[in-house]
Amino acid sequence: MTIDASPNAFLQRSLRHCLSRMAALLYRHGHVLEMVSVPHRGLDRASLDDLGRASAEWRTCQQVLESSEAATWNEHNRFVLTPLGRELLFDMFGQGAADCT
Repeated sequence: MTIDASPNAFLQRSLRHCLSRMAALLYRHGHVLEMVSVPHRGLDRASLDDLGRASAEWRTCQQVLESSEAATWNEHNRFVLTPLGRELLFDMFGQGAADCT
């Protein structure tokens, strides 16, 4: 068995870890995945601050998601996943998690 040690493989593992942590934190704080997977919804800054206080990992994961272009800010200044982030979310959690209809 070979292990892919490429930077792309590391980034994808890091993104998946952050998406998994994000999903768990959202659930614990009464949110659903559609909150970040539907482009016109998103998390406001107060919600992000709450998540940051709840988990030391949140800010790092948010930075990883943004720097990798898996997440961004929508026109309402809310944190949402990009098509890349939604695709990874779909791969991890299934169609309902990343539905954008």
